[in-house]
Amino acid sequence: MPNKGGMRVNTASDDAVTHQSQFCALEYRLQSWSKSASQTGAIILLVLKGENGSLRFLIHPELRSIVEGEDLAYIEDLLRDFLERAKQDPEALFKQLSSLGVGPLVVNEVGSNLSDFPSIQKLSSQFVQL
Repeated sequence: MPNKGGMRVNTASDDAVTHQSQFCALEYRLQSWSKSASQTGAIILLVLKGENGSLRFLIHPELRSIVEGEDLAYIEDLLRDFLERAKQDPEALFKQLSSLGVGPLVVNEVGSNLSDFPSIQKLSSQFVQL
C-alpha cells in the first residue's frame, strides 16, 4: 500500500514469486455485485506460501484507486490482520484465504505453480510486497 500513514511496502522481487510452493490470488469485488454475476474484480492481493510454510503478501500498487470508499479502510485492516496472523499460524490463514467467497475480498485463483497462470504471474511482477 502507498505509505500515506499506512503500511510499509517493498517492491516484489522475482525471487519472492519464483520460490513459492503455493499461491492464492484474491480479487476485490464491489458488494453490489451479485453472486451469480459473471463479472470478476481486479486482483489486488497475491498470497505466496513458501516451501517452509511462510507466507508473503503482494498487493496491487494502485490499491487505493481500485478499492472504493469504506471498503478501503476495511481491506487495510484485513491486511494488517493477515500480517499478524501469518506470524502465528500461516497454514490456517492460507487455508482460510484460499476459500474466501464472501465479502469484498474473494478468491480468484488458487494453485501450486504460478507459471501455470501467466496472466497472474505477469500481474505479480507489478505488485509490491506488504
